[in-house]
Amino acid sequence: MLLNARSDAETRRTCGRRFQTPEPDAQALPVLPRRDGTWAIKPNVKIYAAEPLNADDCYRSKTSGILTANIQPPITVADGVKTSIGPSTWPIIRDLVDEVFVVTEDEIKNATRLVWERMKLLIEPTAGLGLAAVLSSRFQEKTGDAQNIGVVLCGGNVDLSSIDWIRESSPNSS
Repeated sequence: MLLNARSDAETRRTCGRRFQTPEPDAQALPVLPRRDGTWAIKPNVKIYAAEPLNADDCYRSKTSGILTANIQPPITVADGVKTSIGPSTWPIIRDLVDEVFVVTEDEIKNATRLVWERMKLLIEPTAGLGLAAVLSSRFQEKTGDAQNIGVVLCGGNVDLSSIDWIRESSPNSS
């Protein structure tokens, strides 16, 4: 599924509608959830968020039940999630996201590279978070019986001059 929406709100509405058929068992996405997404339309769909291990404020917040910001600016290739979640996003995550998976920098890089090479889509590393989570053994252990999993791949905000990591990462590194 490819979307060409003109605004964030339109993208969220379109993604929610697109995930209705076939109905996914789970949806994995970077930590950018909104109330008008899939779970508002299909409340039985499990919603999983993903974020870098180096920027795990959402994971720590969800685990503790208390909004917990990153102590210092994180270093990650997924620059779209470098900022901490805030007080307006936290209640949505707390109440509607079933679980938050953290992934390593290598997992993000490998997932991003996989999409570039196999799907021929230019996504930003932040978009690789959802796929990295789905490909992880932790996700497989948690959702082993899930058959239909939707992953939101977004963004073309790639600074090509800053992708030195692509030469450093190997498709087989973990």
